[in-house]
Amino acid sequence: MPRIVCVLALLAAGLSAAHNKVNKHKPWIETSYHGVITENTDVVLLDPPLVALDKDAPIPYAGEICAFNIHGLEAPFEAVVLNGTSGEGQLRARGLVDCELQKEYTFIIQAHDCGSGPGGMEGKKSHKAVVHIQVNDVNEFAPVFREPQYRAAVTEGKIYDSILQVEATDQDCSPQYSQICNYQITTTNTPFAIDRNGNIRNTEKLSFDRQQHYEIQVTAWDCGQKRALQSVPVHIDVKPVCKPGWQGWNKRVDYEPGTGSKQLFPNMHLETCGEPLSSLRVTVELQTSHIGKGCDRETYSEKSLQKLCGASSGSTDLLPAPSAATNWTASLVSDDGRDSDLIFRFDGRQAAKIPDWVVPQNLTDQFTIATWMKHGPSPGLRAEKETLLCNSDKTEMNRHHYSLYVHNCRLVFLLRRDFTQVDTFRPAEFHWKLEQICDKEWHYYVINVEFPVVALYVDGVTYDPYLVTDDWPIHPSQIDVQLTVGACWQGGEVTKPRFTQYFRGSLSGLTIRPGKIESQKVISCLQACKEGLDINSLESLDKSIKFHFNPAQSILVMEGENLENINTAVRKVSYINSRQFPTPGIRRLQISTTVQCFGEDTCITIPIIEAVVMVLQPSEPRITISGVERLSQSASDFRAAGGVSLFQDLHIISTVTRADTAPRHTAHQPGVLEEIIHNLDYCDILVLGEELNPKQESLQLQLSSLLGKHLDATNSTSGMSIYGVDSMTNYEQVIRKVHYYHLQPGQLTERRFRLTCSELNGRYTSNEFTLEVSVWHSSETEEHISHMVAPPQYMQVVHHPSMISDLYPNHASGVPSAATVVIVMCIAALVVVVVLGIYRIHVTHQQEVKQGETAKEADTNWDDSALTITVNPMENHTAGEEEASEEEEEDEEEEEDDEDEEDEEVTSDESDDSEEEVDVQLPRMQRSNPVNRSESMEKHFLHSCRFGSHYQLISLANCITHLFF
Repeated sequence: MPRIVCVLALLAAGLSAAHNKVNKHKPWIETSYHGVITENTDVVLLDPPLVALDKDAPIPYAGEICAFNIHGLEAPFEAVVLNGTSGEGQLRARGLVDCELQKEYTFIIQAHDCGSGPGGMEGKKSHKAVVHIQVNDVNEFAPVFREPQYRAAVTEGKIYDSILQVEATDQDCSPQYSQICNYQITTTNTPFAIDRNGNIRNTEKLSFDRQQHYEIQVTAWDCGQKRALQSVPVHIDVKPVCKPGWQGWNKRVDYEPGTGSKQLFPNMHLETCGEPLSSLRVTVELQTSHIGKGCDRETYSEKSLQKLCGASSGSTDLLPAPSAATNWTASLVSDDGRDSDLIFRFDGRQAAKIPDWVVPQNLTDQFTIATWMKHGPSPGLRAEKETLLCNSDKTEMNRHHYSLYVHNCRLVFLLRRDFTQVDTFRPAEFHWKLEQICDKEWHYYVINVEFPVVALYVDGVTYDPYLVTDDWPIHPSQIDVQLTVGACWQGGEVTKPRFTQYFRGSLSGLTIRPGKIESQKVISCLQACKEGLDINSLESLDKSIKFHFNPAQSILVMEGENLENINTAVRKVSYINSRQFPTPGIRRLQISTTVQCFGEDTCITIPIIEAVVMVLQPSEPRITISGVERLSQSASDFRAAGGVSLFQDLHIISTVTRADTAPRHTAHQPGVLEEIIHNLDYCDILVLGEELNPKQESLQLQLSSLLGKHLDATNSTSGMSIYGVDSMTNYEQVIRKVHYYHLQPGQLTERRFRLTCSELNGRYTSNEFTLEVSVWHSSETEEHISHMVAPPQYMQVVHHPSMISDLYPNHASGVPSAATVVIVMCIAALVVVVVLGIYRIHVTHQQEVKQGETAKEADTNWDDSALTITVNPMENHTAGEEEASEEEEEDEEEEEDDEDEEDEEVTSDESDDSEEEVDVQLPRMQRSNPVNRSESMEKHFLHSCRFGSHYQLISLANCITHLFF
């Protein structure tokens, strides 16, 4: 065994030595290779080709190449041996290669020989060679534009080298296929061209008037001549030649009443054409001279406005609306103007004398004169005095005690004091020179006199006189004075007394308040505009912006240095109208701009802007008065101290119809009535027919009913007027307390009253609510009346079903077969009752005949409604009857017993004094047993027959029917 082991060891050593002796050399390859592969293929073209050489060739295995190994697992390639003997190999891609992902690859490759035997035992490796591979691109992507569309603006009349540049891209990786080599405009007949770089230019001058907008389509090609799949639209706007001015504003702005403040120019900005500016001044003016007295003001009466503003009481209106009591303005030319705002126009020929009983007699050192005036320059070279108000001697002399007049566009107030202990010069004439006096616009003038100081307020702004002249006091005399409006009365020093110094212009609301002067707060309230300019979000306005409003807020001035801040400020300018029912129509707007440039003697000029605010028609309210329309009361109620309350169930509401879309905060649909709350300014109760006889009748309202309200009342024989700006609730409360009083209601058959209410001095009026008042009479004496149960305020004629069945045999309810016998018995009883009533017929008056006719009318309206109470059908009751109380029913039974006993003792005098029918109601049926009920019914109808059957035959039949059945 040891020998065998030794032999094998020697043999192995020999073989190893032999092998080393056979595979002596390493394979050989190039040191670097450069390859190219086209994307989406797998074969790499190498330069030089992949070939491995081995010096051991042609020895099998030792001189053969078995493999090529690639170092770098990230490389997506593999090398394969094509011929082991020649050493040829090939480089392939393991998958598809994308140039857009990676253009080049670099890795290491080695060659392996086959060693000394099969299986590559003891094989040798070549050196490492570097392989560089470039991926060739394929034109697989089309150009795509960077933007979905392009937009540019050009100014007319210019040729541009480049208006804008379009740009397309290509996702291919190679310069050949990824670069854009050409652009083209595909839209035909356009004045534009494009170069290879995508720059678009115009080929001719463009005109804003001819065409203001162009849209062209552009496509692109890459250098592989692949065209873009989609063209791109290019919009080119043509602007007119740059002219400095405001842009982005609307000529008309609609304003819906009740919407508060609305921005006028939310998108406006100033175009300066690149001119650098150092400062700007913008003036926004709201022109409302055509609206009423210069703007939208409340058009309530002067007295109502004074109450609303808290003015002192005791003023005298010298220019009231013409009426029977104020007839001195009837000859003047009046113009209702807007919203019934009473205006008097004077053309130099009209004037009015104020009656002596109207003239304030207690002018002291303190008083106020106020008026609205619209006046223009006086005609002619030599202007004469134009008198608004004058207090002068009525006869003999021509002294002016005080007057207010215009002379050469100056307002002059003359005040001649009476002589006292000191006979010295005193201030007598006060002069003001103001533009407002002759600008042909409405202004509110107030003269406050605190002698010797006289202050003038124009539209709430105070002005001191620029000139005050002194004069001697007027010596006392017994000459009466005459107060006039529109001219001055010249009663002395002329052959015939006449007017002189006529006024030319318009006046309204001329008042004198003696003993007190008005505060500036009240004056501002009386003339305040309800519309004007406003600034939204004032706190957000830049601090560098200076702004100023005029007192009426119709002019706004803004100044600043920064253009953008000015633009922002102008966009915040708004219009506001706080009236619930504003005057519809246009309000003109004007914006003027002054620009200061840096170091420029001349600067750009900004054109004036003119626009309008259209105030839309407000939803007109419908004022509705409702309540009981027929009222019947006993005669004693009319004679009572309080009289009869006419409108106890009065209700006043106001509704509007939403004809258009409802406001955002409501969910109302168009055409739906909506109740609204607003004020009224007067309600008139008019007597229809003959006027009230002041000796016998009157309308009454206690003054305590007006306390705590802004209401007053006037009373006359034609009716009552309640006036003042106050809520509908307060008007309801006051009108319900109006009572009608009549000393002799026996002479009254019927009275009719008509009630109407108004808002805004007649702009909106209510329906005409008519109330008919009648008197029902009883035949009892005054002594009996004093013990009668007071009838309910509103009565209704109610009939028992049996009455109708007996009176109308053919009625649907049917009549028993013994009806003929009953009728015969009724006729017999009728004769007896007629004899008993002869005496009553003799003493009745014509009034009773009319009441009989009224009963006939009531009889035609009978029905067979089954009610549990029965009332004498003679009585003319209204539809609002109520059941009497239990105590009243018991009193009626006692009175009926007394009347049965005393009937024979009634004298004709007592019958004459009893001028009203007595309402007698049966006790409720369920509250008495059958025996008592029968006795009570018998007493009731016996009483009715005794005192009422002589009025009408049907009533007699009723009495007989109930007596026997």
